Formats: sequence, C-alpha cells, structure tokens
Amino acid sequence: MYGTGLILMLIGLGVVLATLGVLIIREMRRTYILSWLPNYLMQGMKNRQAAGVAKRSGHTHILFCMVDHFEPVSQGSTPEEERVRMRAWLDEYPKIAKRHRDSSGRPAQHTWFYPIENYRSEYLDGLVDLCQQGLGEIEVHLHHGHDTGETLQQKLLQGLADFSIHGAQVTQEKPSRTTYGFIHGNMALDNSRLDPVFCGVNEELTVLRNTGCYADFSLPTVPCISQARKVNAIYYATDDPGRPKSFDTGVEVEVGGRQTGDLLIVPGPLSFNWQNRKWGLFPKLENSELQGSNPPSASRVQNWINQHIHVNGRPEWVFVKVSCHGAEERSWDALLGTAAEEMYRSLESRYRDQSGYKLHYVTARELYNIIKAAEAGKTGDPSQYKDFSIPPYHTHNSTVKRTR
Repeated sequence: MYGTGLILMLIGLGVVLATLGVLIIREMRRTYILSWLPNYLMQGMKNRQAAGVAKRSGHTHILFCMVDHFEPVSQGSTPEEERVRMRAWLDEYPKIAKRHRDSSGRPAQHTWFYPIENYRSEYLDGLVDLCQQGLGEIEVHLHHGHDTGETLQQKLLQGLADFSIHGAQVTQEKPSRTTYGFIHGNMALDNSRLDPVFCGVNEELTVLRNTGCYADFSLPTVPCISQARKVNAIYYATDDPGRPKSFDTGVEVEVGGRQTGDLLIVPGPLSFNWQNRKWGLFPKLENSELQGSNPPSASRVQNWINQHIHVNGRPEWVFVKVSCHGAEERSWDALLGTAAEEMYRSLESRYRDQSGYKLHYVTARELYNIIKAAEAGKTGDPSQYKDFSIPPYHTHNSTVKRTR
C-alpha cells in the first residue's frame, strides 16, 4: 500500500515536471529568449558594476525619454475618430506635462514618431502646437513592406518633404539640414522579421543613414523575432546588405570613441518583471512599453533604471527610453491619466527630490545629443548638451508656416 502510494506520487510529480518543462520550452520559443539571454546576463553584470561606480561618484543623472509610435490614423478609422484622438492629446497632454517637472523645472517631454505614410497636415499642425508649448518634438515613424532600397528611400524623402512644411526635421541653423530619428512601425528594422511583407529591405540601415537618420529607437521588440541579441547597450550597427538584421550586434558607444558603422541604435530597457508573473510562475518580460494592459508603475520605473543603460565611461548618465502607442484610446490612462501620474510622481520623488540624483526630461533628439556629448568626453550636467550635435527643429519656431 505504501509502495503504491509512493509510486503514484512520483508519477504525479513527473507529470507536473514534464508539463512545466513543456511550458518553459514553449515560452522560450515564443519569446526567442535564447537569442538575447546570454548577452542580457553579461551586459547586466557590466551595467551593475557601472551603477556602483556612478553611485560612488555622488551624482547620478537620469535621462528619461518617451518615444511614441503616434498613430491617430488607423485601419478603418474615420476623420472624426482621428480628430477625437488628436483633441485628447492637444487638450490633455499639456495638463499632465506641465504638472510634472524635472530637476531644472522643465515639464515632461514627449517625442511623437508620426507615421509618414499616414501624413495629414492638420494632425502635424496639432503636434506643432504641442512642440511650441515646449512639450516635445516630432520624429519619423514608418510602416512599410515589399520595398527595395530605392522605393524605401523614395518614401522617406517624400515623408521628410511633407514634414518640412511644418518645420519638422529641419534644423534651426544656417545652412539648415534635414535629419530625423526613426522607429520602424512593423518591428522589422532591416528586414529583421524575415518576411518582406513587413519590410523587405536588407540595406535599410544604409538607406536611413543616407536620408539623414541620426539614430534608430525601435528596440526592444521582445517577444518578436526582430529583437537584437545585443541588449541594454547603446551601440553602432554596421549594415550588411547581404543579410537582414544587421543591427543584431555592434560596437558600443564609449567616451573618447567615434562613430563606427552606419547607424546608432538607442534601445530601451529590456529585463524580467518578477513582480508580474505569467501563470504565477514565470516572470513577464519587461520591454519598457507603456500600454493599457501594462501601465507604468513605480516598480516598473525602478526596473527600467536598474538596467543602467549608459555610454561606456560615463556611468553617471543613465539613459531610460520607454515607448508607447499614444493615440490608441486603450493607452490613454497609461499616458494621460492616473497611471501616468504615478509614473511621473515616482520618477520625481526618487530622482528629482532625493540627494545624489538629478532627473532630466528629454526628447529623442536631445537624448542623441547627450549620447554624442558623452562620447566626446563632456562631463557635468548633461542637460547643457541637449543641442550638442543637432540643433532644435523649426517646429519650435513660432513663425513656422502652418497649413491651416
């Protein structure tokens, strides 16, 4: 009797372990975790050491950047629905942004990566209004597929021409130049989903560079196959037109270094969220995206900062780039409501109001400039380098031409 019970118990335990093993394997395949986990572990050790150095330095600067895949135009949407989405941002975002200030008193900043394939002049005019209130900047977003290098270049140049009417992507300098930050709308930068319907261009990094792109802000894309092996590091990627996903690895930016390769890759934090578990067992992946089903929280803020993304040799400047889809109604509370309030309060209470820290709200262009300043060996308060390499766009010029 005792022996039979023991056997049944062992059989039951075996079934549980086998089921658990199947679930683990399924999750690993779904998230492509084996492609990036080794680098995550190695980079994590390196970044933790840098965090210790920064803490001993006495002053850590947190550079917080919100990049928005801003898509008021969606499949099947009517102009009335789209205008409601725009009105929500024009009315509500200034309220929350101006309630929250960084260590220098600057309001929260937002970077709207607007899809150039859905260009609407009135919507760009609305974003210019927000820019001129000092609340953010406009950059380039694009969903595309079945392209060649030539057709992609044509799309980008047309989009930049459309945006220039509003002063977007045109710098305030003489002579002015056209430049832009980029987010791939299909999570398929450089044909990294291995399906031409989502991109099709293996030489995309080269096309971006040749049309004035200063950096890509698409990553992380977990749990998609397009996620790079290299995580939680700012690096230069070199294009290989003969294969997709050339950004899979690259050369990290460092103090005293120089640009190597074709395009700067600026990722957001990627990690595990042990406080939010799937089936109560497995930690969910933290891909630094804010959405209605995964709103920001104090614990998520801490997780982002703990990844300690920085330029090698400048550990006291910590870069935190998070993403969202701001025009989607389901994300409004996460970005314009109570969840957003909690996020900003957490940032400010821990990193603005505490000794040893300074908080900086920055746009994507400003984040890039500060990265380049660190590379050039600049020190001190990073906010003085917001315009280090690329000056502000004409969207901040009150005399910019409007289309309405």
